[in-house]
Amino acid sequence: MENFRNESDLLGTFRVPANAYYGVQTQRAIENFKISGQYLSSYPHFIKALAMVKKAAAKTNYELGLLDGDLYQTIAEVCDELLAGNLQDQFPIDMIQGGAGTSVNMNANEVIANRVLEKLGKEKGDYQFCSPNDHINLSQSTNDAYPTALKMALLQMNEDLVEKLKKTISAFREKGKEFHDVIKMGRTQLQDAVPMTLGQEFEAFAATLEEDISKLNANANLFVEINMGATAIGTGLNAPMGYANLCAKNLAMISGYPIVSAPNLVEATPDTGSYVIYSSAMKRLAVKLSKICNDLRLLSSGPRAGLFEINLPPMQPGSSIMPGKVNPVIPEVVNQVCYKVIGNDLTVTFAAEAGQLQLNVMEPVLSHAIMESINFLGNALDTLREKCITGITANKEVCLNMVKHSIGIVTALNPYIGYKNSTEIAKEALETGKSVYNLVLEKGILSQEKLDEILDPANMLKPHHL
Repeated sequence: MENFRNESDLLGTFRVPANAYYGVQTQRAIENFKISGQYLSSYPHFIKALAMVKKAAAKTNYELGLLDGDLYQTIAEVCDELLAGNLQDQFPIDMIQGGAGTSVNMNANEVIANRVLEKLGKEKGDYQFCSPNDHINLSQSTNDAYPTALKMALLQMNEDLVEKLKKTISAFREKGKEFHDVIKMGRTQLQDAVPMTLGQEFEAFAATLEEDISKLNANANLFVEINMGATAIGTGLNAPMGYANLCAKNLAMISGYPIVSAPNLVEATPDTGSYVIYSSAMKRLAVKLSKICNDLRLLSSGPRAGLFEINLPPMQPGSSIMPGKVNPVIPEVVNQVCYKVIGNDLTVTFAAEAGQLQLNVMEPVLSHAIMESINFLGNALDTLREKCITGITANKEVCLNMVKHSIGIVTALNPYIGYKNSTEIAKEALETGKSVYNLVLEKGILSQEKLDEILDPANMLKPHHL
């Protein structure tokens, strides 16, 4: 039978596993919030961010004469252990919880305190030597420590997401180069339009995604403004003079990000605007990525009764009843990830709007939604690149035959024979099944030499002198 130790808090005594580094408030959170099945330990960037915040707070308290030097050094050592990825399993609380993040903050406070006690040769829970509240949480509140840690986590996670996005863009761009000479029909409203190359189509995929790098980075830059020193509501109660700016300076040094203290801590404490705008950037990326996946599924449709202009790598049998069927499962799963990200953005919007007076208590679901979206998008980008984009091949002859037999190439005749004549030829071609090429010659509108020059698909891929 597992051994336990007893710890007490405002509500009384509670049993905690004897070997656990977390304490009574974490144990209560474990019991109270069995919601999503996604735990704080599922987001290592958040744990590292909490360690940065607690290390910066301890350093600031030491420099302001509030914390003993030896105790500060031990706290800093434990925070470095968390930054190295140790004790991840000691953060078992659900990401969605009541209490505006108090459980997350106390989970970090308790783990750090008990590891400090262990390093000092004391028993876990012997908080007279190092207290989660009096030492680890000194000069802080959940209301400044939690959102600051969240911002530190999102800054790190954004870097990972942008790196994955860059790799996906490069993969599309490489395909654009590979397909530079594959002539095909462009389409508007799913109808034949004018010729283009498959390379132009894939380069456009790369270009539209590339725009989102600057949007993600610009919006993530809003996270560098923090409210440490605000304590409960922004007035700085129980924090010493000069704490806010010094803590921001220390956190900047520890994290490597240009962290600054918010100019108005009362405003900054309930404000969630930076999360809203960053989430909107992810939604924008998700919408674009989903559109691209829709296009990949359309372009690969068939193989006999669809467009069949490209082949996607076959990843698994496509049916339990239809032999030989292979489905575009990778674009499909990315589509579904994008829907999830779009839904999470709405969650962030509602959670941000729900802030009341001097605090927004809905930050846990907001933080979970944003971090889940980053993880999902990053995994989807890797999956799309590795299991789909790099293996795409072109059906060059299929593409060329569609161009040759398309009525859409009549658009190129407009400057030479006028819109009315072009319309009549297009209509007759549609009704009779004759080609645009043969009808123009039959009617003697243009010479064969001139017609060949105008309707050469390569001449219709870019602007030219008329």
